[in-house]
Amino acid sequence: MISFFSKNKYLVDLLEGFTDFHNHLLPGIDDGASSVEDSLQMLNKFKEFGVKNFVATPHVMGDYYPNTPESINTALKELRAKLPSDISINAAAEYMMDQHLLKIIEDRKLLPVTENYLLVEMSYFQQPINLTEILFKLQTKAYKPILAHPERYGFYHSKGLKQYKDLKSRGCRFQLNMLSISGHYGTGMQKTALQLLENGYIDFISSDAHRLNHLEKLAKITLNKKQVQWLEPVIENSKNLFNN
Repeated sequence: MISFFSKNKYLVDLLEGFTDFHNHLLPGIDDGASSVEDSLQMLNKFKEFGVKNFVATPHVMGDYYPNTPESINTALKELRAKLPSDISINAAAEYMMDQHLLKIIEDRKLLPVTENYLLVEMSYFQQPINLTEILFKLQTKAYKPILAHPERYGFYHSKGLKQYKDLKSRGCRFQLNMLSISGHYGTGMQKTALQLLENGYIDFISSDAHRLNHLEKLAKITLNKKQVQWLEPVIENSKNLFNN
């Protein structure tokens, strides 16, 4: 998909050979795809972008989404039974950083995205009271936390990059949501996303797609020359996470 009439480039033109490692493709276990049919529709849309490799990351969130390796792998098996042969999908999880996660860490029942990289998130309302303890526990168990969508935590926005710098110093990698570039979540999230990109704070990028219309919106995202320059190394780094 090339834009002939402008100097802008479509984001999806940069994704050939990319592995999407934050999405909610598994059917019926969180607020993502509700059925295998929904999952397959999303996967077919991804194929239009040249994306055929996935790590599904359903929420693990206390009593709200009490997913376990067993429930996640059951949903993965159900989806794999219907997959076309050119699609590859594995499963991990997106872990809410809360008291429940501390117990899972101790029980060693974690599903990393790859090797020892673990996808984590916070509430959109406030930073976890025990954030330092959670990050310390993860790292003492040799996990490398990837913080999902740091641009979406509005309680950090008024502090500029100070809090983000602190999180980076504590060993967090940052994963940007593609839709944040478009303003899908709001102009504040878009502004912070671009600021984090410009300043080199973003390590990885992924879709965080929950439903088909997210991918339809993603297909329309265009980038100017500067944004392409900021994103190309992030996309390459995301590919290398799975190619090494």
